[in-house]
Amino acid sequence: MEFMPRQFPGKKYLACNSDEGEPGTFKDRDILRYNPHSVIEGMAIAAYAMGITVGYNYIHGEIWEVYERFEEALEQARAADYLGNNILGSEFSFELHAHHGFGAYICGEETALIESIEGKKGQPRFKPPFPASYGIYGKPTTINNTETFAAVPFILANGGNWFLEMGKPNNGGTKIFSISGDVVKPGNYEIPMGTPFATLLELAGGIKGGRACKAVIPGGSSMPVLPGEVMLATDMDYDSIAKAGSMLGSGAVIVMDETRCMVKSLLRLSYFYYEESCGQCTPCREGTGWLYRILHRIENGQGRPEDIDMLNSIADNIQGRTICALGDAAAMPVRAFLKHFREEFEHHIAHKECLVSAYV
Repeated sequence: MEFMPRQFPGKKYLACNSDEGEPGTFKDRDILRYNPHSVIEGMAIAAYAMGITVGYNYIHGEIWEVYERFEEALEQARAADYLGNNILGSEFSFELHAHHGFGAYICGEETALIESIEGKKGQPRFKPPFPASYGIYGKPTTINNTETFAAVPFILANGGNWFLEMGKPNNGGTKIFSISGDVVKPGNYEIPMGTPFATLLELAGGIKGGRACKAVIPGGSSMPVLPGEVMLATDMDYDSIAKAGSMLGSGAVIVMDETRCMVKSLLRLSYFYYEESCGQCTPCREGTGWLYRILHRIENGQGRPEDIDMLNSIADNIQGRTICALGDAAAMPVRAFLKHFREEFEHHIAHKECLVSAYV
């Protein structure tokens, strides 16, 4: 919010990114489903602080009932005079609109989201200029995510130090983690930053059937996978996850037990990014399909020994070479799966079968 030029004389916009298309992530939809007014209040406070009169909440296209719930909450807020002209008799006016996306993963990228709001094809823009200077309709725009806006009223009511002290140095506050996969109680868990992953896993009931934790993707499907033993010794905060070799990302924790085939898991992820590439950048458009096709043949007993090096080479030529981070999202999982579970890929290629027994 500090990037917003407060003295800008013309129109400015506020946007909430509720697209939440990252596989494994489902916290924002629960916030909007069960406490939409926290987001409305947070956006109104942010708009007041930055002198903004119009805002949009861009909601993921495959959660229509959540979009309807948010529209209902907007009507309640307008009826209570918390939105609209001269709010509560003041000189401040702010109108907030729900904008329904149609399920394109790429529209979670902030500039593609802006393009979509403007009625254009959802494709990322080159940066700079950044949204703070050239955003919605070419005007200064601030974009934050759902969880951030929902936290604003509570931080304002209790103070910044109160929020910071719930975490650890340089990683303050709480975070909602969406934990899924091979756990007993998948769901959303809000915990202080810096909480050990082992504690989060315990909250989720542990691994199904008492099996071992083989691998964990700590921040949504685009983040590098980590071996289970590494995660069990890691805390859930930005610095600790980075030190372990991954990123916290969206806070989606995907847990995989010892029965999971890493080749099949990576194949599924690669297919997703191949399907969701907008096609604007050649490395992403061509590279994601190339990754998927190689993994498909490895999984189906047609892999070649040189395929592993080729996968790494393709990923290297995608990562950091695209307009937005979707290319990185496709490349980083490939590199991490091969780094930590290379023997499974080699076994698939050499023996035309999976190294682990299928779970029945």
